Amino acid sequence: MGRFSVAVARANQKLPISWAAGLLAGATLVSSLLGLFRDRLLNANYFDTYPVGIDAYTVAFTIPDFMFFLLVSGALSVTFIPVFNERLVAGNKKSAWELSTSMINFMALITMIASILIIIFADQLVRYVVGPGLDESGHGLAVSMMRVIAINPFLFAISSVFASMQQAVGRFVFYALAPVVYNIGIIIGITVFANGITIFGVQVFEGGIMGVALGVVLGSIMQLIISACGLIGLGFDYRFKIYWKNYGFRTVLRLLPARSFDQGIDYFNSIVETNLASRMTAGTVRAYQQAFTLHMLPITLIGVAISTAAFPKMTERLAQGRPDLFRKELQAIIRVIIWLSLPTAAVAFFTRGYLVHFIKNGGEATIANILGILTIAILFRSVYHIAARSFYAQQDTKTPLYISIFTIGLNIFLAVLFTMRFDMGVYGLAWAQSIVAIIEVIILFVIMQMRIPHLVDRKMVGAVVRMLSATGFTSVAAYFAVNVFSLQATDQSFLSLFPKFVIICLFSGSVYILCSRLMSISEVNPVIHKINSIFFGQLKSK
Repeated sequence: MGRFSVAVARANQKLPISWAAGLLAGATLVSSLLGLFRDRLLNANYFDTYPVGIDAYTVAFTIPDFMFFLLVSGALSVTFIPVFNERLVAGNKKSAWELSTSMINFMALITMIASILIIIFADQLVRYVVGPGLDESGHGLAVSMMRVIAINPFLFAISSVFASMQQAVGRFVFYALAPVVYNIGIIIGITVFANGITIFGVQVFEGGIMGVALGVVLGSIMQLIISACGLIGLGFDYRFKIYWKNYGFRTVLRLLPARSFDQGIDYFNSIVETNLASRMTAGTVRAYQQAFTLHMLPITLIGVAISTAAFPKMTERLAQGRPDLFRKELQAIIRVIIWLSLPTAAVAFFTRGYLVHFIKNGGEATIANILGILTIAILFRSVYHIAARSFYAQQDTKTPLYISIFTIGLNIFLAVLFTMRFDMGVYGLAWAQSIVAIIEVIILFVIMQMRIPHLVDRKMVGAVVRMLSATGFTSVAAYFAVNVFSLQATDQSFLSLFPKFVIICLFSGSVYILCSRLMSISEVNPVIHKINSIFFGQLKSK
């Protein structure tokens, strides 16, 4: 126990933004790779042989995820952290612990009620809301799996409060590990529970795709345990009580509805997309979800990771009364995200065939075509996360909400228009997503420029133009590399594909770094310095 305590204490040390962003990006990459492996296993077992079942599994997640996003998710972190940080900066730990314990108990209570309601009304939710196009067997399976997965909002709510506390104080190790173990739980469901569960020679569970749903619950429990480890040594004083009179708690409750509604209507769009996709051929729900997941991978690695790491510092700057430093650091973060997102989107477009092969043996044309359209949104969705957080840091949750109401309404309108009126099928959903991503970020930046003068100045615009130019050369390089290392009929295994993919990415990335250096883009300097220290540092020391 002594060694364990020492290891946990070291892991729970406060990290600077650069280290936190790197850790989050690295852990997100590991989690995403496990997610790709998870999806590869699922698709190998069910996509071609049981498309109705894999669609039902995808549909079953929709309502539990919607309730989590509506009640908790990012709504909690962006409303809780600024208020929690104010108390820590002021040295009022008693109020901070009362706020934290109140949020844990409050969130657990409302999500437990939501989980019970999902279990009761699962049949109606699938039949009329998320899966009206499923046949009877798919409907029954989706209902059963939704009732199992319904516990997720409750478990995620508690772990999310734990995670928000760790973010606020700069602890990111266990926060970063939590999604990793969640995916491990699902993989156990696919590889173990799906084969049935036998205890003392008696089969207590037959297995099948329902075993994957049990793995989801196992992953949620494991994630909660890991999240709790991040509180060790923090001095958190938990009480089984809600401090309704705590001013910080009342402040969070006042801020929470706007952000929660923002999150909810954002995910409501996913419900509409699932509803529309369920009316198409079997497997379409899964195909769109897989392409969407792939396009979210770089957004999570870049936009979410960097914004999450930077957000506590942004709130701290405003709490210190330093809006000048807030603007300067926000501008620097936006530039970094744009610099990373542009070439990533370009390379993702040209290597979309490889990416789809990673999650489905032999690839799948529909998923690849959807992904090609969604790569347009990578840059804008990545920038969106830091743009929205600039408002949340100022404890303004209403402005992003109003923008989301408009853009989600537009997204739903375009999705219905493209799929039903123009008969674009599932590709209409992807085009609606990409178009709205662009519009949403433009609106956010217009308002940000009004709120924070000189945020987007001539220097920043010039840098972005140079980044676009460098991305153009990178696109040419990626196109050339993809044609040289083209996909072959014999490329069926991960091991045969991955080396080609790595070579394409390294070549394209090298071109981007070189162009960035030649065009005097300052964001490349830390990368070049790191490369020099790795490859030439030891030579210099000798």
